[in-house]
Amino acid sequence: MRGFLRKMTNRLNDPVDYYLPLGEEEFHLNPYLGDRIQLIFHGRIRCLHCGQASKKSYGQGFCYPCFKKLPQCDLCIVSPERCHFEKGTCRDSVWGKEFCMQPHLVYLANSSGVKVGITKPDQLPTRWIDQGAVQAVPIFRVNSRQVSGLVETIFKQHVTDKTQWRRMLKGDNPPVDLKQTRDDLMGRVTSELSELQDRFGLQAVQAIDTGVQDIIYPVQQYPTKIVSMNFDKTPSIEGTLLGIKGQYLIFDCGVINLRRFTSYDVELKPASSGLF
Repeated sequence: MRGFLRKMTNRLNDPVDYYLPLGEEEFHLNPYLGDRIQLIFHGRIRCLHCGQASKKSYGQGFCYPCFKKLPQCDLCIVSPERCHFEKGTCRDSVWGKEFCMQPHLVYLANSSGVKVGITKPDQLPTRWIDQGAVQAVPIFRVNSRQVSGLVETIFKQHVTDKTQWRRMLKGDNPPVDLKQTRDDLMGRVTSELSELQDRFGLQAVQAIDTGVQDIIYPVQQYPTKIVSMNFDKTPSIEGTLLGIKGQYLIFDCGVINLRRFTSYDVELKPASSGLF
């Protein structure tokens, strides 16, 4: 099983089902839990966009020229409140209209504690699973990516927008009352939200009330000590697969963030195949 790696896909089940895309095929990883597997990086990287060979991967899978010119690699994707579409300086206005000038959701999630985040509606629950959240709930529907970033910035004054990945991988995130947390935060940001509605219109920022989504991951054993593994330093990684959470594989010898190595030429060898 070999091909150019893309981020793992998933399906919300109990527990989450994970699939490893290698080239044109996807391989179901859950059946390999508890088995010894080997991942081999064969030294080639191919740009996710143009398909050209690259010495390094930029922005999770792109060559440097694509990283510098593609709209999906612009700074405003990471910091959407800095959107410059209205200034006429978007790298690709057509792409911007299709991706950024569309409804988004603002949510609260419990990944390594409570965090605020944003995503497009069709990316749920994938976005939450990619972050390793064990609970999540949407709290706002907004009319553009920029507005979602501005709402997120307001909430970041009171709650983080980051996941502490080491804590997330240790399973150190007990359940919290996300709806109560939401209500408490709402009471602290009323004036800032009103200012946004005055600026963009009442319909641009709408509070929503939905149920909390609980997420269970296929993890047999969480690590007590986090050892991060890296294809650039260790092209061949071998160990017993103990779990999958977020975009991480958890082995008995360490953890690896597969999304970081998007576009790497990787081979998967299960011990059951008899190939190692």
